[in-house]
Amino acid sequence: MSRPAIIAVAITGSQPTKADNPAVPISPAEQISSTHEAFEAGASLVHIHVRDRDGRVSSDPALFAEVQDGVRRHCPGMIIQFSTGARGRSHAERGSALSLGPDMASLATGSVNFATHIYENEPALIDELARQMLAHQVKPEIEVFDLAMLYNAEALVRRGLLTRPLHVQFVLGIPGALPARRRVLEFCVAELADLMPDATWTAAGIGRAQVTVSQWALELGGHLRTGLEDNVRIDRDRLAASNAELVERTAALCAAHDAHPATPEVARRILSLPAPPDFGG
Repeated sequence: MSRPAIIAVAITGSQPTKADNPAVPISPAEQISSTHEAFEAGASLVHIHVRDRDGRVSSDPALFAEVQDGVRRHCPGMIIQFSTGARGRSHAERGSALSLGPDMASLATGSVNFATHIYENEPALIDELARQMLAHQVKPEIEVFDLAMLYNAEALVRRGLLTRPLHVQFVLGIPGALPARRRVLEFCVAELADLMPDATWTAAGIGRAQVTVSQWALELGGHLRTGLEDNVRIDRDRLAASNAELVERTAALCAAHDAHPATPEVARRILSLPAPPDFGG
């Protein structure tokens, strides 16, 4: 039998604009509609940033609540993950929506140089976000942009700020961070298995690396991420028509690698998440 693979869809991000691709969903209504289409195409987890009326990244809990409520209504059981990323937000704002109780939230466990700026995550901020996630029963997705972040996560477990089993996402292909090389991913996966053998993991390839990294993840037993946050093109010559189109392509990769998209019920079991109160899974 084929194995279930979780497809996460990162619908918006903090950078792509409608100038980059008109399909990028900005308003809460657009984000809810785009997520529903991706859910129907096979995504079982949605990674959410929100934008204000001018399209700028926002920390407004009301916007997060609106998108979360819409996804819960239209995508039964789908795993909702909020971003706590840095671009456009102060340290104090980055955990402002965690009290809404999403299923998961991203947590980068270190700083890293990107091509044009520093993705800054100082130790005190990491500790504070981890504490907030514990307090609100939100499962972190550990974002690994550089190798030290993996060992930092294991140290947070030993300090009691993270609970096992962890879910880790290896992000490959951002200039200045982990490169999109198979042996880099193989090493990261092997180190994770040695440090925390009960952990689950996803690999996210940025831009042109998206399909290749997804193939590697399938071959190595991991889970997948796609979406307009990471890649606005379906290929070199054409923009993606929607998040759903990128999910459909990822689902087709599953079929070619003896896997199938995990349902929300199965994805929740894999990630050790409870069913939401209104979902029979």
